Amino acid sequence: MIKAVRTIKYILSAITLCFLLLLVYSFYTVPDEIYSVSDEDIRVNDFYTITYEESEIAGISRSSEAGRYKVRISLFNAIPVKDSSLTVSERQYVTLSGEIIGLRLFTDGVMIVGIDSIETENGSVSPGQSAGLETGDVICSINGITTESSSKVNELISGSEGKVLEIEYVRNGEHRKTEFTPVFSLNEQKYKGGLWVRDSAAGIGTMTFYDNDTGAFAALGHAVCDVDTGEVLPLSNGDIVSAGITGCTKGTNGRAGELCGVFTGNSIGVLFKNSDCGIFGVLNGCDSNTSEVPVATEHEIEKGPAQIVSTVDENGAQYYDIEITKISTDDSEHKNMVIKVTDEELLEKTGGIVQGMSGSPIVQNGKLVGAVTHVLVNDPTKGYGIFIENMLEAA
Repeated sequence: MIKAVRTIKYILSAITLCFLLLLVYSFYTVPDEIYSVSDEDIRVNDFYTITYEESEIAGISRSSEAGRYKVRISLFNAIPVKDSSLTVSERQYVTLSGEIIGLRLFTDGVMIVGIDSIETENGSVSPGQSAGLETGDVICSINGITTESSSKVNELISGSEGKVLEIEYVRNGEHRKTEFTPVFSLNEQKYKGGLWVRDSAAGIGTMTFYDNDTGAFAALGHAVCDVDTGEVLPLSNGDIVSAGITGCTKGTNGRAGELCGVFTGNSIGVLFKNSDCGIFGVLNGCDSNTSEVPVATEHEIEKGPAQIVSTVDENGAQYYDIEITKISTDDSEHKNMVIKVTDEELLEKTGGIVQGMSGSPIVQNGKLVGAVTHVLVNDPTKGYGIFIENMLEAA
């Protein structure tokens, strides 16, 4: 009898210890922050239930309207474990694209992409360096006259007769002024400044999505940057045009591939923003009857199989298999995902990810999760992607 009682005590002690360990484990593993989307089921896992303290609705339930709530997590629907915060977002819907587009951008001011010296009767002189200008600076005005084009800059400098000019420019978002003195070039027999400037850019890329109701669209997933300086081109105005693929240079290890395309029509939309998260604008018109897809929050994205929608030949936008191999929620450069192309057809056509595919939508579990942004040059089968939430926030 005593032995039986002792055995029962041991069993009860073991159960109690296991229970306490489970409570401790639950406290540290149940998240402090829970994320959901309105009108969708929320669940921590099969062992826990969630109680909205404000409404005292217990159990696994559908999340309330968008907002932030205090909830209580209970084990086996009986034992409180901890209080957490529930953030509920509104589900958004957009129309997938994946179509190739032509881009034409005109800068707000002109960007300095090079500074040269001028041969004068007094030797080699660099007016740009003397004025403290640097590549990447954006000239806004000369003597109060707006410089909307490179030809305007050249006109003002060549017509200066060597007089001191006041240049207003922007560097890293800060407006500055400097005095600039053109010099007489022995080689060209006119006044020169030694400044190489750029006022526009053009190329092809991929549209990620658009909104049926407003016509607002997003593309690229990264900024359009100057090819020489790497600086984001400050957008004054621009548009997108219809484009077609004429060929593809396959990517190889150490060398990025590239889609070759041509502009095939007139303007189909205007540009309003060029940012680190992509380019944004409004279409001149869109088919409001096209089907929409839900937009995933970053907390719904998971490592594993997914697809991209890209146009790489005359067949138009097609789905290709990829795998999301890494997810980063705190990347300041918006390289939020690492993806790997697994589709044999796409690998045969392009070798993986190539220039021109930037902006290709990334789809997982029927939701739009992001867009392709960059290729890993040393392995073109891999690349980076941006969360679609970041693009929508920028838009």
